Amino acid sequence: MPIRDLKSRIDRLPEQPGVYLYINAAGETIYVGKARSLRDRVRSYLGAYGTNPKTDALLNEAEGFDVILTDSVVEALALENNLIKQRMPKYNILLRDDKNYPYLQLTTTEAFPRVLVARRVERDGNVYAGPFMPASLARRVMSLSHRLFGIRSCNEEINGRRGRPCLEYDIKRCLAPCVESLCSQDQYARAVADTGLFLEGRTDELLEGLTRRMAEAAADERFEQAAQLRDSVRTVQTLRDRQQKMASVELGDRDVFGIKTGPAGAAIQVFQVRHGRVIERVDLFAAAEMGPTEKGPDPLAADVLQATLQQFYFDREVPPEVHLPVELPEAEATEAWLTERASRRVRLVVPKRGEKRGLLELAARNAGQAYQSRFNRGDAAHYEALDTLRAVLGLPALPRRIECFDISTIQGSETVASMVVCEDGRMKRSDYRKYRIRSRGNASSVSGRPGRATAASAEPRYADDFAAMNQVVMRRYQRVLEQGGPFPDLIVIDGGKGQLSAAYAALEELGLANLVAVGLAKKEELVLTRDREEPLALSRSSSALLLLQQVRDEAHRFAVTFHRQARRMRDLRSELDGAPGVGPRRRRSLLTAFGSLAGVRRATREELTTVVGPKVADAVLAYFAAAR
Repeated sequence: MPIRDLKSRIDRLPEQPGVYLYINAAGETIYVGKARSLRDRVRSYLGAYGTNPKTDALLNEAEGFDVILTDSVVEALALENNLIKQRMPKYNILLRDDKNYPYLQLTTTEAFPRVLVARRVERDGNVYAGPFMPASLARRVMSLSHRLFGIRSCNEEINGRRGRPCLEYDIKRCLAPCVESLCSQDQYARAVADTGLFLEGRTDELLEGLTRRMAEAAADERFEQAAQLRDSVRTVQTLRDRQQKMASVELGDRDVFGIKTGPAGAAIQVFQVRHGRVIERVDLFAAAEMGPTEKGPDPLAADVLQATLQQFYFDREVPPEVHLPVELPEAEATEAWLTERASRRVRLVVPKRGEKRGLLELAARNAGQAYQSRFNRGDAAHYEALDTLRAVLGLPALPRRIECFDISTIQGSETVASMVVCEDGRMKRSDYRKYRIRSRGNASSVSGRPGRATAASAEPRYADDFAAMNQVVMRRYQRVLEQGGPFPDLIVIDGGKGQLSAAYAALEELGLANLVAVGLAKKEELVLTRDREEPLALSRSSSALLLLQQVRDEAHRFAVTFHRQARRMRDLRSELDGAPGVGPRRRRSLLTAFGSLAGVRRATREELTTVVGPKVADAVLAYFAAAR
């Protein structure tokens, strides 16, 4: 199945809302879909084969896919609708259901029209407005038309002969055309005309009238009516201001350019907006040889866009406005050339705020995604290594987070450990941790008091690598349990069977035996697991082994560096550090006054008292006496 060859690309998709498009071998769009998370939705097709014949046909024909990021699921809905209408992909026609985005229908073919919610636009002589997203907005607008204009909501046959109006009239939600004495057909026709203007979007006039009536009602102390009018004003403002980037009447006809530049080249995204809707997205790429110049804050982007406009509009229709993220070095000349080609005025605009800036930023985000997909080959290599590890070790999912441990010591002295983290194939230095291995009762102390050691043995010796590994794994994941994560997908232990067994013993004690750990022996580069008697011998050129080696070597480097620091600090320590009450300042004072540690040993109580006081002098004398 061709889609399975796209696994590496699918895994690199962002977990953001947007639209995905499946493309066949001829480059035709055969399916358009929306997603709350593009990665999860497109990945779900990998296991969808066999669910039904229509899906199987789509997957057999799909040779590639494309994605367009949006800021929300609502915008993805609008863009999906626009692209389906523009491209007419055959599998959308075969696979879609009968639902569509809601419209409002003003039934002008009836003698006394109503406002209804409709799922499709038909050529039946009625007036349609929309689509409305979300659907609740359509219902709110319909309800508002009842409150504002008194449009009826019933299904009765209206002839004006009803004896008395219904409750809708009493609560001021209907003009009651059913009672001729209360509402004539001409009065109702005027209300219908006002409703039509409202649905056509002439909200500024409506807001002005509503605000005036609200102020009058408040001045007359008709507060309930004023509150109703206030709610109506808010709803109309919502309808006017809540324009979607992907479907906004205010945007009109224009092209929006987004660009992402980098060392590999540049990716350009063009959103083509027609009648306020994004109907098409065009991908363009520039090679890296178009190097930067010294013309401004972002000269490469400006130069690439300058060349792009000339080539893009050489054989394409030019809209009235072209939106760019940066000013062009030859903006006036380019604008004049575009104006000549279009035979009307064309403006180059760099939006700074509002809805237009929002769509520009969205185009830039899509350009960044296209750049990553086109030029960032490292991601593909990382995915291949992680996928190989998953297959070889039988993991349930990609080992996106790998944690590796290493122990560093010299004859049990200054034993330390390191833990490094690799996420999605890249080392994550912010999550590195280092540990001093704690003694378990084997510390030597010449004074016989725990924690007091001479300069030569200031730190206890800890020669058991297995116990050290057990301790550091125990401390690490006990902390992770307390913090609630994150838990690794794979644990790598620098060592053999003994170190791996010690690590698993700690995990089992914590109740985390379900975590997967492997050992990596240094000499043979064999991968040791708990479930296999024989180690795994991966190919020396295997991307999975290279990744494990990279993580292991980084853990070793980090541990050795920390071990060297610990030895350096040990060598800088003085025997005076063990004396009670002697800190860095008093130690410096004593060594300055008496010249050396031997001079401090030979000093009398009176001499010591003049430097550190009688209490500390007695403690220093007692400390040296015990050391003998």
